[in-house]
Amino acid sequence: MTAQLMTDDDRRQITVQYFKRLDAGQDFFDLFADDAYVSFPKPQPARGIDEVRQLFSDIIVLFKSIVHEVPYFNYVIQGEQVVVEGTTHGMLADGTEWRAGLGLGGRFVDVFEIRDGKIQRLFIYLDPDYADADRARYPWLTSAY
Repeated sequence: MTAQLMTDDDRRQITVQYFKRLDAGQDFFDLFADDAYVSFPKPQPARGIDEVRQLFSDIIVLFKSIVHEVPYFNYVIQGEQVVVEGTTHGMLADGTEWRAGLGLGGRFVDVFEIRDGKIQRLFIYLDPDYADADRARYPWLTSAY
């Protein structure tokens, strides 16, 4: 197997496709390598495409809709690493809405490793408390909003 020559823009475009397909409810698993590694806060990290599919299946049920605000993303690309900083808005399955900037949820940083045209590794860094509901453990939230 020969390595695929990729530019920074090629890698950035793979991340854009990932977010757009995710938001549209379209299949995006062809963007991942068969042995991909994905980490999302709270669940066990997923190793291999079958576990990656299961991880996203477990997470997606939390949402009625989600929009990643792709035109406003910040990218840092160095070699195979693509760091994406961005914001989201949407609705949780229970009808609770969130929007970055109006509450504490909706901000994220994702770190991708993209090689040979595929996402090899994805670490998603965000607070999964989109609705700011975890106030009991964080008393400063009571006075913030």
